[in-house]
Amino acid sequence: MTGTRKVIAAAFLLPALVLLGALVLYPIGYSVYRSFFDQAGTGFAGIDNYKALFTDATIITAVKNNAIWVVFAPTVATALGLIFAVLTERIRWGTAFKLIVFMPMAISMLAAGIIFRLVYDQAPERGVANAVAVGVHDTFNESSGFPKARPLPVHPLEKGDGGAFVSKEPVRAGQPLRVPLIGVAPAKMPGDARPAEGAPAASGDKISGTAWLDFTRGGGGKPNVVDPKELGLKGLKIEAVKDGKVVATATAGADGVFTLPASADGAQLRLPADNFREPYNGVDWLGPSLVTPGIIGSYVWMWAGFAMVLIAAGLAGLPRELLEAARVDGANEWQVFRRITVPMLAPVLAVVLVTLMINVLKVFDLVFIIAPGSSQDDANVLALQLYRSSFGTDADLGIGSAIAVLLLLLVIPVMLFNIRRIRKEGRR
Repeated sequence: MTGTRKVIAAAFLLPALVLLGALVLYPIGYSVYRSFFDQAGTGFAGIDNYKALFTDATIITAVKNNAIWVVFAPTVATALGLIFAVLTERIRWGTAFKLIVFMPMAISMLAAGIIFRLVYDQAPERGVANAVAVGVHDTFNESSGFPKARPLPVHPLEKGDGGAFVSKEPVRAGQPLRVPLIGVAPAKMPGDARPAEGAPAASGDKISGTAWLDFTRGGGGKPNVVDPKELGLKGLKIEAVKDGKVVATATAGADGVFTLPASADGAQLRLPADNFREPYNGVDWLGPSLVTPGIIGSYVWMWAGFAMVLIAAGLAGLPRELLEAARVDGANEWQVFRRITVPMLAPVLAVVLVTLMINVLKVFDLVFIIAPGSSQDDANVLALQLYRSSFGTDADLGIGSAIAVLLLLLVIPVMLFNIRRIRKEGRR
């Protein structure tokens, strides 16, 4: 009977063992074997491929980024999952909130990468992240009115220091000032700008002038002359400077007219650089310095829901009498959370953390899709470098196999820790 049962057991296990050997053991063994050969696969390279893992700058960057991923991505996702799980127990619409947070898990990595490539787009009109950044910035910082404006060579203005423009001659009382500019796009003109008016004669010793867009749509018009169809540059700031000090300021009205006091007589007219400063265009989320944190953010967006669901399941199984006893003994909510809830959830937190650590060691899709070509080297990770080394015209399967072996060696300790933890839990 015993022998018969062994034969039957072996018969049932044989298909699974064959598949395991063909799909897992053989690829692992062949990858280890191939990692000791050169690019062509014909010459024995010894450990040269493994030396390259720690001498090639691109691969070293990938190793460093993988370390950043392993430390921060699982930790942040698990922490957010814990916070969401605890808070949603206290609100009526907790189930709906959990559904919303978990919903990104239903999206493939490919789709999530495309979504966040758009979210991080540099143009504020397309990228949500920069639309928010620009909106907040412009709320607290006044944007320039005419970023591309400039004078023509025949105009009475010339380029000054720091992007400002200054008059070629000092201003004099009784002489109307002309401040003509070009280069302002129609969409950038103030909506309430009116046709420019020639500066009227100012009363007393005051000095009047006109700032206008010296360009007639459809052609026509004369340089340095206020033509009927030309609009005033409403909001343009004008300064009068004597001996390097600003003695008077003015702002052009809707028709471009402005007035300076008598103290401006003999001063040099200056249009400060603030009038022409380029508008704030947001943060370069996909630049070399922020591309890895940005991609980690997209990963956390996807996997925080996974962590929340597992932790919420563990939280539902906690003995409520212990929590209530702690509150009766005078513990506040923070003390209950820190000293009772978190220690009792430690096994669940370990499961979530270890699962995410194994997952991030294999991350490929998000980095490949989100990181643009200009910063893909800065966002590089081992799985992506494995792909880049193993495919293409310059494929080096020796290096690619060595990277695959390195990834396996990095995953094995985490898996062993997980197995030991499971066995320890089973003995309790």
